[in-house]
Amino acid sequence: MSVAHADDADDYSRPTGETYHAEKALPSGDFYTGQWRDNLPHGHGKYLWTDGCMYVGEWHRGKTMGKGRFSWPSGATYEGDFKNGYMDGKGTYIDSTGDLYRGSWVMNLRHGQGTKSYVNGDCYDGEWRRGLQDGHGRYQWKNENHYIGQWKNGMMNGNGTMIWSNGNRYDGSWEESAPKGNGTFRWSDGSFYVGVWSKDPKEQNGTYYPSTTSGNFDWQPQQVFYVDLSECVVCTCQRIPVLPSQKMPVWYGSSSEQSSSGNRTKSSERPRRRSVDGRISNGEMELRSNGSGYLQVDDNNITESNRSPSLGNLRIQPAKKQGQTISKGHKNYDLMLNLQLGIRHSVGRPAPATSLDLKASAFDPKEKVWTKFPSEGSKYTPPHQSCEFKWKDYCPVVFRTLRKLFSVDAADYMLSICGNDALRELSSPGKSGSFFYLTNDDRYMIKTMKKAETKVLIRMLPAYYNHVRACENTLVTKFFGLHCVKLTGTAQKKVRFVIMGNLFCTGYSIHRRFDLKGSSHGRLTTKPESEIDPNTTLKDLDLNFIFRLQKNWFQEFCRQVDRDCEFLEQERIMDYSLLVGLHFREAAFKEPATPPSGARTPTGNSDTRLSRAEMDRFLLDASKLASTKLGINMSTRVERTVRRSDCENQLVGEPTGEFYDVILYFGIIDILQDYDISKKLEHAYKSMQYDPTSISAVDPKQYSRRFRDFIFKIFVEDT
Repeated sequence: MSVAHADDADDYSRPTGETYHAEKALPSGDFYTGQWRDNLPHGHGKYLWTDGCMYVGEWHRGKTMGKGRFSWPSGATYEGDFKNGYMDGKGTYIDSTGDLYRGSWVMNLRHGQGTKSYVNGDCYDGEWRRGLQDGHGRYQWKNENHYIGQWKNGMMNGNGTMIWSNGNRYDGSWEESAPKGNGTFRWSDGSFYVGVWSKDPKEQNGTYYPSTTSGNFDWQPQQVFYVDLSECVVCTCQRIPVLPSQKMPVWYGSSSEQSSSGNRTKSSERPRRRSVDGRISNGEMELRSNGSGYLQVDDNNITESNRSPSLGNLRIQPAKKQGQTISKGHKNYDLMLNLQLGIRHSVGRPAPATSLDLKASAFDPKEKVWTKFPSEGSKYTPPHQSCEFKWKDYCPVVFRTLRKLFSVDAADYMLSICGNDALRELSSPGKSGSFFYLTNDDRYMIKTMKKAETKVLIRMLPAYYNHVRACENTLVTKFFGLHCVKLTGTAQKKVRFVIMGNLFCTGYSIHRRFDLKGSSHGRLTTKPESEIDPNTTLKDLDLNFIFRLQKNWFQEFCRQVDRDCEFLEQERIMDYSLLVGLHFREAAFKEPATPPSGARTPTGNSDTRLSRAEMDRFLLDASKLASTKLGINMSTRVERTVRRSDCENQLVGEPTGEFYDVILYFGIIDILQDYDISKKLEHAYKSMQYDPTSISAVDPKQYSRRFRDFIFKIFVEDT
């Protein structure tokens, strides 16, 4: 680091605060020319070091700050933003070999969104952390092979897809740039192999599904590691020879280094150290995991890590993964194995290509297929460790076509449900007594069905199919399969399952979730507030927000809710809900001095400790990578409301003017409740005890009207 004496007599004769042009030949041999103020570079200037390094750009009180260009004697250059002597912000770095990086920097390190073009023709576009590829990104080799997915410490790690130039592809888990865990390899002819991957052949386990009877049965999975991936080597980044911040001069003799009497004083800044590879410590920004999967930023100017910054009056608890893993010994372990075996058989078996225009016979309730699964296996089924059972597919052609309509890949679907990872059972059954299971990747929810619900779904299946086909943005539940497991032996027990999309399958934490019907009787969470966490489903009388949608989204939302409710009304369905999930992005725009009364918002530790600027940067990058559609990944804002204390059953509270930026998810669920005789009796009984307009069990036409009236009060256009 250069030491620059700047004590020319002429400097002290100038008025304080005056900016002028100066040329300074420094005792070290360095040279500065440019704007000068208060005995420091300030404005635009050029600094030349004796070793050939050079900086040309903006200065602020002796430090490079703003736009500038730094060049090294090797021929490497950086052009972009500087802060306090560091490459920080947006900038382009070209190293001496010709490799080029264009993107975000944080304190001399590639950090954030950026693109790296290698001189050999490879290219990476995606997220960086601490100078390495880390997060979501795309790497393309010069031979047009490319990988899209997660990275960690410069290597392919996590979920990702490798696509070869010949049309083959691998989708699944990666570890240290090689397949590891659940994954699917597909050939361009439609054949695929699905299973558990490992470089160790003893750990490799899977099944090959040919597209024709003459498939390549001699193929071995190890070929992917030693042949297909042999040319897919990720280029490394050349280390920056000397960091610009290490070259910045310390200006002795400057006004900031002198007291009023002209004597030097110690700098008020804490000494900062950096290691040879540019890693930062001792008060400078450090990015690291806090042990719970969240990024933590430490800096002497940022809130200390043991404090919990709040979102205005909201204090967000970390969201824990829902459910209990069904491992060996669990009471439903055999049932889970039966389900996975059945799904693998149903989805994996060859089937002719289907048109979206289905014949009426495909919806026939008798259109079902029974398959026997003996423990020792059969010509069509594999041996298994569970008890013998029978498997039934209801309307298999319809659900296969629905999966196609919803763009669900067969191998991915099979991998999510039947992969090496176990299902998770939610802690308690629903109000109907049904049990719910989640796949490990959270994509699909599996619900046990009563016979009556199964009949309703089969009855409404033709209308449902036509509705979801006509409405691309429908909010109603997506159904992917309807099945039954029948245990053999004396019990002859039947368990029916429906497989649905999970509305909250997202990389964001869902901090609040609401189940909204538009009724008030029994629509208040019974848990004490201290026990409410992000996995608690709150109800209508717990709701303390108004959702403000942008004009185009609001208009589309109103149209779609009307169309979905008309469909449900025609099918005599009632008791459905709008399920809403909120991910809070940042602090409130307006923070009232005292908490609003009546707001039922749980408190706890924040799940993120980012500074405001860093949080904005990471969320912005993440939101670009996620797709947005009606009800999914919608960036919007909500306004907090408060209910009057004199109105116990007030459904919509009064607006407070307190806003939050959120990412919003919502959809219409529980659409299989027919207005049958039991619901008519429930309506008659409760109407004698309570206000008939406050109960859930009402005629489908009345239910639809009340539901829409309520939804259009809590979802409004953001003006």
